[in-house]
Amino acid sequence: MWCSAVGVIVTLTLSLLAAPLTALPRSTVPRIGILFQDTIAEVSTPLWEAFRQGMRDLGYVEGKNIVLEYRFAARQYERLPELAAELVRLPVDVLVTAGAGALAAKQATATIPIVFTVFGDPVGEGLVASLARPGGNVTGLSIMAQDLAAKRLELLTEVVPGLRRIAILWNPRRSAHAIQIQEIQAASARGGLHLEVLEVRSPPEFDRAFLTMGDKGVGAAIILDEALFYNERTRIATLVAQRQMPAIYGHRGYVDAGGLLSYGPNFAELNRRAATFVDKILKGAKPGDLPVEQPTKFELVLNLKTAKALGITFPPTLLVLADEVIQ
Repeated sequence: MWCSAVGVIVTLTLSLLAAPLTALPRSTVPRIGILFQDTIAEVSTPLWEAFRQGMRDLGYVEGKNIVLEYRFAARQYERLPELAAELVRLPVDVLVTAGAGALAAKQATATIPIVFTVFGDPVGEGLVASLARPGGNVTGLSIMAQDLAAKRLELLTEVVPGLRRIAILWNPRRSAHAIQIQEIQAASARGGLHLEVLEVRSPPEFDRAFLTMGDKGVGAAIILDEALFYNERTRIATLVAQRQMPAIYGHRGYVDAGGLLSYGPNFAELNRRAATFVDKILKGAKPGDLPVEQPTKFELVLNLKTAKALGITFPPTLLVLADEVIQ
């Protein structure tokens, strides 16, 4: 009888030792990977704090019932694929990112759910099959960049009557920008405007682009939505001011940095909404079944100080419609 019991114990022990590691139960605390394009110092910016607040509103407490794993590219975009791969190897239960980070994440995994908090044209850039049925392992929130491009041209010509030559600052690495340029070109043709389309692929190219604007006699500029541009928003605002040139942007952060006006979605709200996607996925939903959301509210932000420096008076209708006027 004793021998029989020993045999059973030995058999069970050998079975456990031979079992693969994946057979062991994993932690019940979900692990969320956060892929940043920025630096560690920007983890507390309003945008990402909005995401964390969204998670708290849904009952998730960091370090208690959820773990957040951060990776920072420090604006070295070529590092995004490497950092995405690190998060995949951990592994994480959900990977949250934005912009170019979403493209890197999709290349890194076809199985781990990915939620993008902000993206210009997820269908056009191949992140999802469609907004209604994303398919695959990716979903999130679109900023409708291509749909707002012509509206920004309209606002700019309303603020600066008599414009004839406008520059568009774009990054050719983003296919969504090409679509936005087509929308602006169609609208400008109807108004008899001439466009100067200027490429910027990296920070050192900003100076050249703005020198070209001066050489071409550009009267105003449209700065397309792009993480590279947003990270250089203070520099862009300075270059614009040096040339006494009005410009319109898609994010209010540019106006806070001294830009003239912006029109676009509330990015903090998009980041907060991204938490609901993570919550649904952790509760069993498949990302491919969660429709990509689009913003329902758009913000018009005006900077009176910059307008005064440029000798511009905002039309009364815009002052009434503005969501915020910076004095």
